[in-house]
Amino acid sequence: MDVYEAVTSRRAVRAFTDRPVPKQTLERVLSAAAWAPSGSNIQPWRAYVLTGAPLAEVKKRAGERLAAGDAWDEPEYEQYPTALESPYRERRSAFGRQRYGALGIAREDLEARQRAASANWDCFGAPAALFCYIDRGMGSPQWADIGMFLQSVMVLLRAEGLHSCPQMAWAKFHRSVAEVVSPPKELMLFCGMSIGHEDGAAGRPRTERAPLEETVTFVDGL
Repeated sequence: MDVYEAVTSRRAVRAFTDRPVPKQTLERVLSAAAWAPSGSNIQPWRAYVLTGAPLAEVKKRAGERLAAGDAWDEPEYEQYPTALESPYRERRSAFGRQRYGALGIAREDLEARQRAASANWDCFGAPAALFCYIDRGMGSPQWADIGMFLQSVMVLLRAEGLHSCPQMAWAKFHRSVAEVVSPPKELMLFCGMSIGHEDGAAGRPRTERAPLEETVTFVDGL
């Protein structure tokens, strides 16, 4: 797949088939993604890839907590600023309208929105998931390094004909994930990522992007 096609066809897919993803494919993707840049080449990411029974166990534990009405885990990092300023606030609102509107869920129907959000912790039916951790002692530049690593993973998955969905939502149930993968104490869960073949029957629309002039300024020397 052409690199432009891989980048522009990547999107957060929220409906997967149960078709297995071969381990060799995941190994190939992650071996290539390891070439993502990082400051002084410290490679601050630590990924756990789950399939089969281990992934089913994580989903089960999260599902049981949802059913019991358990509170989310204590946040280990701030996912969004408390008060989003413009234009970020409007972009986030537009995303919510588009996503839940496509599902036929009204803005005021909070119960239906919660049911839709709960699909996060089933990985939207995906047969594989990656959980990405970072050392608690790392700073903002290393979080940027992790973003470049994860983007590399998602683009390479597209080259393999696969789709993904990065999910900070898993940080809300980080204890449930840790019970299965047993990470060292110094590691903090940043996000999960559902991986698999898209269920084309779901027919979810793609979220729009801001026009180039909103996010890029060319300072020409001509």
